[in-house]
Amino acid sequence: MKAYVFPGQGAQFTGMGKELYENSAVAKELFEKANEILNFRITDIMFEGTAEELKETKVTQPAVFLHSVILAKTLDIKPDMVAGHSLGEFSALVANGTLSFEDGLKLVSQRALAMQKACEITPSTMAAVLNLDDKIVEDICASIDGVVVAANYNCPGQLVISGELKAVEEACEKMKEAGAKRALILPVGGAFHSPMMEPAREELAAAIEATTFNVPSCPVYQNVTASAVSDAGEIKKNLITQLTAPVKWTQSVQQMIADGAISFTEVGPGKVLVGLVNKINKEVETISA
Repeated sequence: MKAYVFPGQGAQFTGMGKELYENSAVAKELFEKANEILNFRITDIMFEGTAEELKETKVTQPAVFLHSVILAKTLDIKPDMVAGHSLGEFSALVANGTLSFEDGLKLVSQRALAMQKACEITPSTMAAVLNLDDKIVEDICASIDGVVVAANYNCPGQLVISGELKAVEEACEKMKEAGAKRALILPVGGAFHSPMMEPAREELAAAIEATTFNVPSCPVYQNVTASAVSDAGEIKKNLITQLTAPVKWTQSVQQMIADGAISFTEVGPGKVLVGLVNKINKEVETISA
């Protein structure tokens, strides 16, 4: 069975999607439609913008989504199962027909703006912890006074924590003392996938509830449950919870393999997910579209 996976924030680069735009009439039409929906020419920033301009959350999230979804449409993929890392879950839901292109883009744009606002309320951040057992990371987070939680289970030995700035800094020191190879603050806008995103979750919940979700053509393995979901109502619920809950990427990939996935194709900018899948299981075939 073929699994298609879609990257999240951080995979962006200057020039992303330009080749698609220039070589495919379908892609060009969709990019121009996106410019109209967003009320600004996101293509100008994607193709020619600086890394700084691309890093703005309101740009990054729609840009990564557009690159993934438009690439998937030009490839005319027929997945047996899909999954996306954080933001990538929205791309996955367009790829399996749960969301229309237009609705997916609108939700991603609203998600980005809501997250941006939530980030501005309290100084918060995320940090990558390498070569430390998940349980030790979770226990250290629980011992800190302040908000800090495990946010991204990326692959064995790579976990991202998220929360209030001081709490994350304190946790990083304790992680190093406990034997972590590295505990490194990441250059992100705020504490994604933590309780700090509650204001954004409430805002996004209203938008998601008002959006039509169709019956998917194949199951999506959602970040929140790390299991196959095909029910539109359940997909909505998990998508809302995702903002404040951890991304169970390791567990999702393991479950997809247990359910019969023999190849993973990453659709979108970069090769981050292919790298993570290889670290989770060396036996499966990985392809970068």
